[in-house]
Amino acid sequence: MTPTTKDNRPKQLWEIYVPTMRKSGKPIRTRHHQNWDNKVKRITKGLTIHKPVVGIWDSDQTGIEYRERMIPVKIMATRDEMDSILRMTFKHYPDEEAFFYYCISDDVHIAERRVYEIKY
Repeated sequence: MTPTTKDNRPKQLWEIYVPTMRKSGKPIRTRHHQNWDNKVKRITKGLTIHKPVVGIWDSDQTGIEYRERMIPVKIMATRDEMDSILRMTFKHYPDEEAFFYYCISDDVHIAERRVYEIKY
């Protein structure tokens, strides 16, 4: 089954990296992340949260190398839903100047047991 919206727009699989620390170095509390998770869930009906990873990059603006723990989150959404998530994410994490996100695939399916008639 290919997931679509009510008006038949196909969903894509996206990944976004959410910060674990504020610019001050203070950790972002789990409760704050859970509030973001719930907002995403209201937009898309679900998300997949992975364990934090370390990202390393050089800033074009400052020339400084940054190392940051980030949480990869996969989201099945339309382009419009992802834009809504990004607007909300910038409000929810006001210290952040940018978010790394990308479309993993536009060929997304959900395999349902009833379709494949698998019985145990």
